[in-house]
Amino acid sequence: MHTTITGNRLHRILGRTAAVTFFAAAGTLGLHAQQSAGTASPLPPVNIKASLVTPLNLSTPDDLGYSSSTGSAETASAVDFNLSSDVSQPPPRRRYSRPNYSDSHTNADGSAKYTFLVGGGFTLPTGGTHNYATPSWKIQAGVGRNFNKTFGVIAQFDYDKFGIQTSTLNNQLALYNNLCPTCGFPQISGNVHDWSFTLNPIVNYYTSDTLGAYVVGGLGFYHKYTNFTTPVTGTCFDPYYGYYQCSANQSIDWYTSNAFGVNAGLGVTYKVSRFASTRFYAEARYVWTDNKPRPFDVSGTTSYFNAFPQASARTTYIPVTFGLRF
Repeated sequence: MHTTITGNRLHRILGRTAAVTFFAAAGTLGLHAQQSAGTASPLPPVNIKASLVTPLNLSTPDDLGYSSSTGSAETASAVDFNLSSDVSQPPPRRRYSRPNYSDSHTNADGSAKYTFLVGGGFTLPTGGTHNYATPSWKIQAGVGRNFNKTFGVIAQFDYDKFGIQTSTLNNQLALYNNLCPTCGFPQISGNVHDWSFTLNPIVNYYTSDTLGAYVVGGLGFYHKYTNFTTPVTGTCFDPYYGYYQCSANQSIDWYTSNAFGVNAGLGVTYKVSRFASTRFYAEARYVWTDNKPRPFDVSGTTSYFNAFPQASARTTYIPVTFGLRF
């Protein structure tokens, strides 16, 4: 029994040893065959340094292995960059002109074609007008056409009012009571107003995002009206109360005078927001109107009556105006 077991074990050992030897021999033969083939046709050596310094050739996109028909068309339509050393200057820069904003409401420089203004302020009589008139108030309105940021023309309406000095009123009261002793005027009051239509060129010599300055001048038609009144007691009517006694000023003497006039002055503007076109403005002008003087005549023997020659005298004053321009 012991002898049989020992013989079987010996056979298994010998069989395993033979199998290992066979596989080892086969692997050795395969490796030898590969080495023999490599010796017969050797691969060329790779020069990494030469590959790095060789210029990149982009003229043949097929070298990139991009063989798709669609990809070839896209590659052919791509921008061709010339990397050769012959090109020493960059391509010329494109020139761009100023943007043109011109349309029905805007000029080519971006300024608005049309402008509107409204304002009010006070009047200061000067020269001979200062001898009988006192400061008062004014209103102003206008519309203009801007030809660019610098130059424009404004059509303007002004209503300038003045009071009459107390000494002048006292002299006129004595004169009227002397001419009409039975009238017995207790007192009189009076005022002068000068309304005008003018055409005014304007030059904006300084403009920024918020501030501006301009010079303006104009000429046009001026209508001067002088009126003297006295208080009277009369009967008034109210829909609720009916008739009642009231006091009112009644005109006793008035004069009109039409004349050609000119004006000139300076102004400043202030823009609250750079994104809005509305500006506040303040200006002062000098106004001169060429009224034709008429002589004093209360004789009653001529075709006219003139108890106040100053009403037809030349008029000069300074209107100061504050307002909005948009």
